[in-house]
Amino acid sequence: MSISRRGLLLGMSALLAGCATNAPNHVANYAAVPDEKFPLKAMPLDKIKPELRRQEVAYEGPHKPGSIVVDTPARRLYYVMDGGKAMRYGVGVGREGLAFAGSAYVGRKAEWPRWTPTENMMRREERYRKLAGGMEGGPWNPLGARAMYLYRGGNDTHFRIHGTNQPESIGLAMSSGCVRMLNHDVIDLYERVKVGDRVVVIQA
Repeated sequence: MSISRRGLLLGMSALLAGCATNAPNHVANYAAVPDEKFPLKAMPLDKIKPELRRQEVAYEGPHKPGSIVVDTPARRLYYVMDGGKAMRYGVGVGREGLAFAGSAYVGRKAEWPRWTPTENMMRREERYRKLAGGMEGGPWNPLGARAMYLYRGGNDTHFRIHGTNQPESIGLAMSSGCVRMLNHDVIDLYERVKVGDRVVVIQA
């Protein structure tokens, strides 16, 4: 990557790191969600680092409202809103060499999605072979409560923004390439996002 391009991306990341625009109600954000197909229990706030909790922040970046911007180094996802604001979420990202980078769009969305490991995952880790037929959605499923499927040029990239059954992984780089969110957060994002919305993933 050229110095000028790297500098541009770093500058974009700095613009994303806005200050909170109001005092978020974290207790309400992570309260029990009893009306789900698989009800969610309340998340104890001491299990979520303060900097990873969902909150509205100021946004001065170049992306239009309705865009999703993932700042991989900072482990943050931003949903850009009107009025110079964004909703910020803590995320887990892919291990080095596996993470998605660049632009895509949301090709489809699913609630409590079915999950099937990719061929690459099965080649890397033999344990995934037994799941080649797929796994039904549910609280034990790695995709969690929601998934947004990233497409390029009409084709599925096999990368997702999704919930997780490993909330302790948020803030870390340990996935097989997808962007993980707390189930409470991915439900919130899912309600905001439309099929066709642009996704930009910054890696540097």
